[in-house]
Amino acid sequence: MNLSFELRSEYSKYVTRRWFFRQCGVGLGSIALASLLDPGKVFGGEKMAAAANPLAPRKPHFKPKAKRVIYLFMGGAPSQLDLFDYKPTLAKYNGRPVPKEVVMGQKYAFIKPDAALFASEFKFDRHGQCGAELSEALPHLAEVVDDIAIVKSMTTDAFNHAPGQVLMQTGATQFGRPSMGSWVLYGLGSESQNLPGFVVLNSAGGLSGGAALYGGGFLPTVYQGVPFRKSGDPVLFLSNPAGVTNQMQRRTLDLVKDLNERHLSVMGDPEIATRINSFEMAFRMQSSAPELMDVSKESPETLKLYGAEPGKPSFAMNCLLARRLIERGVRFVQLFHEGWDHHSEVVKGINDQTGKTDQASAALIKDLAQMVEANADFGRKWGRAHHPQAFTLWLAGGGIKPGITIGETDELGFHVVKDKVHVHDLHATILHLLGFDHTKLTFRFQGRDFRLTDVEGEVVEKVLA
Repeated sequence: MNLSFELRSEYSKYVTRRWFFRQCGVGLGSIALASLLDPGKVFGGEKMAAAANPLAPRKPHFKPKAKRVIYLFMGGAPSQLDLFDYKPTLAKYNGRPVPKEVVMGQKYAFIKPDAALFASEFKFDRHGQCGAELSEALPHLAEVVDDIAIVKSMTTDAFNHAPGQVLMQTGATQFGRPSMGSWVLYGLGSESQNLPGFVVLNSAGGLSGGAALYGGGFLPTVYQGVPFRKSGDPVLFLSNPAGVTNQMQRRTLDLVKDLNERHLSVMGDPEIATRINSFEMAFRMQSSAPELMDVSKESPETLKLYGAEPGKPSFAMNCLLARRLIERGVRFVQLFHEGWDHHSEVVKGINDQTGKTDQASAALIKDLAQMVEANADFGRKWGRAHHPQAFTLWLAGGGIKPGITIGETDELGFHVVKDKVHVHDLHATILHLLGFDHTKLTFRFQGRDFRLTDVEGEVVEKVLA
């Protein structure tokens, strides 16, 4: 059964007659027509989660291989040509113009027809029993290469940062669609009662796509990501003001909750349920969040494994916190690390960013059996400008086949020539590992059933264990 239909039916009891007539404001003919419709489809009440606990755990369509996700997003687009996709042919053309037959009739951002080709200055070697070829800039990932699946044939529809990032997170280039974390939380709920089900950690700079990258779009806002701050309380105002005790706060919240529940029974608005849930979650986080952020009980060996320093915000610390969040039942943890937009000084830029991210990324793989994914806006080409036709990502754990590399690009790294994987295919695969048929995890909005993969997407069977 379509999951969205089940959720909608749970919420229909709150679409009261009084609320219905208040919202209509139209003639009796329209009212009669509306009364024939599914109550879950009337006036934007599509597929609402249960009001009592919209984040309660739910079963997927079939038995999953993964229950939680850590999504590492390298904002700015790392150069696959300098990290994963070695192209010795580029050395032949180093410093020379791009062959005209390669770019004939095509236009790209920041690329001139006579742009020069540049070979990678990094050395590449094969690693592990699988023999995957990696750059010297990734020494720690090389240690766990037998535990990951590398996809060299990713392709996207966007070639600028904001639309590229939004597409990678939401399945569409325009703003307003739910992010992948929101879809996962909507479908599965959360196993954590004391922390948000979808947590966002950002370790470097802003994001071109902004809050849309972890927003809930047209889903009820209870499913949007909750950004944690880099220092202090992870969420503002968790600590009580001076003179306010927990007992005083609890009494206040009980009164507010009673008023909100009465309002919900009349209006049937899912945002009221979100408000109730947010107040209660914030109260529980007053004790759970400090415990989460206190890594003093982690062993020195673990801190060294991640390269994390207590009290110092970093990508490494965020990776360690991601593991701790997953252990506490959080469904989806999104890590953003901006800073990969290297149009020039590529060697310096990549060494700087891999120095911050490589060790901790590999530590997550050593430390977890959950699904971990590393991704980016799009790819890079020759002089290292934006390139949507081909880029590389890796996945690990949660039903991913370890030690494989799928996909190939041509000798210049321009076009995919084998096993092309679109963004929609990636999303379909992640949802499959979580137990969903991506075509059935839908939400009705403005008269149409939407899904993360929109109207496309095929599961990438080759990466499944």
